[in-house]
Amino acid sequence: MRKKKVIISVINDLVTDQRVDKTARVLLDLGFDVVMVGRQKHDSMRMPDRPYETHRMRLLWEKGLFFYAEYNTRLFFYLLSNRSNLLVSNDLDTLLPNFLMSRLLKIPLVYDSHEYFTETPELVGRPRVQGVWKRIERWIVPKLKDCITVNQSIAGLFRNLYGVDFHVVRNIPARRNYEGILSRKELGLPEDKKIVLMQGAGINIQRGAEEAVEAMRYTQGVVLVIVGGGDVLPLLKTQVTESGLEEKVKFIPKQLPEKLLSYTANADLGLAIDKDTNINYRFSLPNKLFDYIHAGIPVLVSPLPEIKRIVDQYQVGDLIESHDPQHIAFKIQEMLTDEKRIATWKYNLKSVAGELNWETEKQVLVEIFSKYA
Repeated sequence: MRKKKVIISVINDLVTDQRVDKTARVLLDLGFDVVMVGRQKHDSMRMPDRPYETHRMRLLWEKGLFFYAEYNTRLFFYLLSNRSNLLVSNDLDTLLPNFLMSRLLKIPLVYDSHEYFTETPELVGRPRVQGVWKRIERWIVPKLKDCITVNQSIAGLFRNLYGVDFHVVRNIPARRNYEGILSRKELGLPEDKKIVLMQGAGINIQRGAEEAVEAMRYTQGVVLVIVGGGDVLPLLKTQVTESGLEEKVKFIPKQLPEKLLSYTANADLGLAIDKDTNINYRFSLPNKLFDYIHAGIPVLVSPLPEIKRIVDQYQVGDLIESHDPQHIAFKIQEMLTDEKRIATWKYNLKSVAGELNWETEKQVLVEIFSKYA
């Protein structure tokens, strides 16, 4: 019997997006043939071996209006010429061509919104562009049957706006084996200092990275390691140079998930200090929070509702009270030197990783996709 085919669309380069990779593997387990469609940027890493087919489109533009227009047009014609039995659209910037193709060819569509897209910082300050995306969302979302998002807060926003119930699937890692990870020496990390880690594919403006760098001026025996990519990195590197912090702040480029594990597990403290400057950030529940938890490292986070809920419920770290760099530095030093609290956090982290894992979380996806298998 011929397998049903599903095409998963995402606007990134596929390499480091762990959420869509995990979704693809759920679909594989349900017996689908899976094709993942994204784009290839000029600085994209080589696509690692995956158990499903991938297709990355090279575009003339990599940002701005022309980029979105080109990507959505190319995606529409790709979907038209590559027939499937199910479409999975990730985020609002891939939804329009998927919806049109779904209606044109009567193909079921599942929508997975990884963030509250229309309230991201990139759109909040550009009301005309924001208005275009809001009209697209307002037109399509009320017509959809199966929608997914990353936490209860964002699901509630969508329900209030459109009367649509979104399933919640948090981006939680699978249980991992940390045996055989690379050592600090092998990674080129200092062995005689405490390591504070900020990781992520979207280290962008208003996520607290600038303040974290500035905080290093007021710490002793601490190195901030920033692993990943994002639009604020050029500014951070200039900030480090101008402040003479080269020995206290280290930049590591984006890593494949397998190698990123080693950097995470070698840290002493993980940062997730997004600012409450827009609705999207206010209700975010970043992947890195769960990566830190699974690696067994305490966290220092902003008191944003979804993040605070996890930290308060499981007692795996502490909260900042402001983004003042001196305050952040104080919290870092306090956490790294309080041996009693460190022992409590590490004890809690071991049990939490057994509860918050993809093996449990993915059952929501299994239930949704089984209807189309």
